[in-house]
Amino acid sequence: MTFLDAGGIVMKKRAIISVSDKTGVVEFARGLVKLGYEIVSTGGTAKVLTQAGVENIEVSQVTGFPECLDGRVKTLHPMIHAGFLAMRDNPSHMAQIKELGVVPIDVVAINLYPFKQTILKDGVTLEEAVENIDIGGPTMIRAAAKNWQDVAVVVDPNDYPNILEHLEKEGALSRELKFQLALKVFEHTAAYEAFIANYLRQQCKDAP
Repeated sequence: MTFLDAGGIVMKKRAIISVSDKTGVVEFARGLVKLGYEIVSTGGTAKVLTQAGVENIEVSQVTGFPECLDGRVKTLHPMIHAGFLAMRDNPSHMAQIKELGVVPIDVVAINLYPFKQTILKDGVTLEEAVENIDIGGPTMIRAAAKNWQDVAVVVDPNDYPNILEHLEKEGALSRELKFQLALKVFEHTAAYEAFIANYLRQQCKDAP
């Protein structure tokens, strides 16, 4: 599946998949590849997809910069975020990303570090909890959801089959569906941040 950029050049569709919850991710990625999408992935997701025989490229191949700081920095890079935020009907945006060598990202499948599950474990320390505060994930899905007209953002594995079905039948997702997915993103990040804030507030109360 391809589209034309502002200069009339055919470009391949691209998806980025980076999930903590791997439920259904292999089937989803395989479906996207079948539809002609190039898959970009990170760390554990890349390993799972590769082991399942799903072709993908690691995010460091896109950014030209290795994951570092024990994985704290992976996707915080203009080569990724310009791919989310470039407005496809804005000739200036498309000309800029072409000049910069940025490939637009059309589908984003991301769910966040399991902060809630981490702090519910017996004996979890503050340091362990803090390490499970996702930074890149919320940043990516919020950026992509801001450009909802052009980017489909999936945070719930239960949505994978519906999205594949629409892409297979229609070749694209409707504005209504993409808007609904964007709303789900901001509900998801709001709940995530609230849970973190409540946990940290409790640590303040419990401090001697």
